[in-house]
Amino acid sequence: QVQLVESGGGSVQAGGSLRLSCEASGFSFSSYCMGWFRQVPGKEREGVVIINNAGTITYADSVKGRFTTSKDNAKSTLYLQMNSLKPEDTAMYYCAARYCGRADYHYWGQGTQVTVSS
Repeated sequence: QVQLVESGGGSVQAGGSLRLSCEASGFSFSSYCMGWFRQVPGKEREGVVIINNAGTITYADSVKGRFTTSKDNAKSTLYLQMNSLKPEDTAMYYCAARYCGRADYHYWGQGTQVTVSS
């Protein structure tokens, strides 16, 4: 069974920090390209950070300099360190996996809610 499970979300004050985790199982974690996404009700899902097959990390302009992702292949876990959080970061955050070289993400987690108050 393929599974991605996010954790680490919560409610914080503006300027605070959170670290999200995404634990993967049921597939070859190191052979897939991972990403973090977020979505607000009524809005389109937004790519937050994308990792390609060469290991290049691309951050959305809105989070660049504040968010940092890392990948632990031994633990099959993807992390997202979020610092200097802003109210506009409030969203449901998802991790996802895709075949490298394709645009579609095949596996998705259930999401973890992040709420930032002003």
